[in-house]
Amino acid sequence: MPKLKRLAVNRAAFNPRAEYPFSLRQNDFEIAMQDVYDFLHDVNSLLLDKGLHRLEDMMRGAGLSGMFSDMLRDSLAKHARGLVKNNHPNGHPDLIKRGEYPNDAVASGELGVEVKSTRKRGGAVDLHGPRDHWMCVFVYRADHESEPSSKREPTRFTEVYLAQVNARTFG
Repeated sequence: MPKLKRLAVNRAAFNPRAEYPFSLRQNDFEIAMQDVYDFLHDVNSLLLDKGLHRLEDMMRGAGLSGMFSDMLRDSLAKHARGLVKNNHPNGHPDLIKRGEYPNDAVASGELGVEVKSTRKRGGAVDLHGPRDHWMCVFVYRADHESEPSSKREPTRFTEVYLAQVNARTFG
């Protein structure tokens, strides 16, 4: 079985003029993406060694996007200086400003960042209705077409968007 490529985040692809809210840093995003790359490499190596398919080929698209969103959220929460994971079940946003809400939990807050991932170029994602918040969308590409399947390219992030949106945006 051929060895899988190990991906590394392309630091040069980030916008050097980007401004980050809540004390976020470019490095926080790099680490979160690298965590996903390392996870996929390790899991897919194990699966392929056992004669199974890659994780990306076994999961439904929505499940894969949800898993990536959760992994990216957790990694960002671990490394970000000013944000923590929202402890409220299905709370919004996913990451909230450290120390702003009791027990780091809020059902619906404005101070934080909602994290999503999608395969849709341009970052279009389903939202939970109009509200004011910061949104971060990671766009990824998973190769499902190359044959034989052992020659498929590793899944990689191709775009990252971070923007403040407000209820008027949904107008």
